[in-house]
Amino acid sequence: MIVTAETYHVPVLLQESVDGLDIQPDGVYVDVTFGGGGHSKEILSRLSPKGHLYSFDQDADAEKNIVNDDRFTFVRSNFRYIRNWMQYYGVEQIDGLLADLGVSSHHFDDETRGFSFRFDAPLDMRMNKRAGQTAADVLNNYTEEKLADVFYLYGELKNARQLAKKIVTARQEKLLGTTSELLKAVGMDELETNHKVPLELRSLSKRESSKFKAQLFQALRIEVNHEMDALRDMLRGATDLLREGGRLSVITYHSLEDRIVKNVMKAGNAEGKVEQDFYGRITSPFRLVNKITVPSDEEQQRNPRSRSAKLRIAEKI
Repeated sequence: MIVTAETYHVPVLLQESVDGLDIQPDGVYVDVTFGGGGHSKEILSRLSPKGHLYSFDQDADAEKNIVNDDRFTFVRSNFRYIRNWMQYYGVEQIDGLLADLGVSSHHFDDETRGFSFRFDAPLDMRMNKRAGQTAADVLNNYTEEKLADVFYLYGELKNARQLAKKIVTARQEKLLGTTSELLKAVGMDELETNHKVPLELRSLSKRESSKFKAQLFQALRIEVNHEMDALRDMLRGATDLLREGGRLSVITYHSLEDRIVKNVMKAGNAEGKVEQDFYGRITSPFRLVNKITVPSDEEQQRNPRSRSAKLRIAEKI
């Protein structure tokens, strides 16, 4: 598969998210989700020769989109280590950070990575193909209880226990290695071919079955890449690094990550634990700049991935 900046990822809420950073031409900025480089290029277009941008990505494919610019530094790493890397580069404070969370268009469209249920592919799902456990490792090695927790917590699937039991039963005959084998194990192939359908899935329409599979794959992807822990670490690092008046601009795609971002911007912590001063005022390191910005109808038609996107912007105080 030939990867270019254009095919790797179509940037979502491009102007709105970069506008939200309130770019200072001589400032230092971080794009923690480089991908195809769309957001990074827009930030660079607004920087003077004195400004600088650090962009993170752990996917080797993203490196093919690296920008040749003296004001640009590519960091081949998970964004959870932002504090360590900024210290490495001698950066004490930053003027803004942008994050376009979720999965890039490239990952969904690459038939070899296992991120999408549209293709029969190896159950990999690693953002960083160079290290870590795969989705197959999770499915074949986790206990039934632990699998149920993954499906419930990260996929918000109500029948998580039933799914876990089906997978454990299936893997006793043969270890799961592909996306089609996973779908067969939970009965989704039978649903689509109108064969005998498991009781808990019989009422699913075609649209509901797609949502179910999306939730199932989302749960595995989040577990494989430790996405929630990485997000919490990154936001803590961003909170420490942002100077007074610095901006945090974050695009989310599902309720789990959006809840964490909202809590950090409102209360200063991922749990949303509110602290108040003597006068009962909420003490938070941030001031909300917007409520929620969503893509226009035109963008949603042009880029279906943007339909679930929400942009939140906050300023360090």
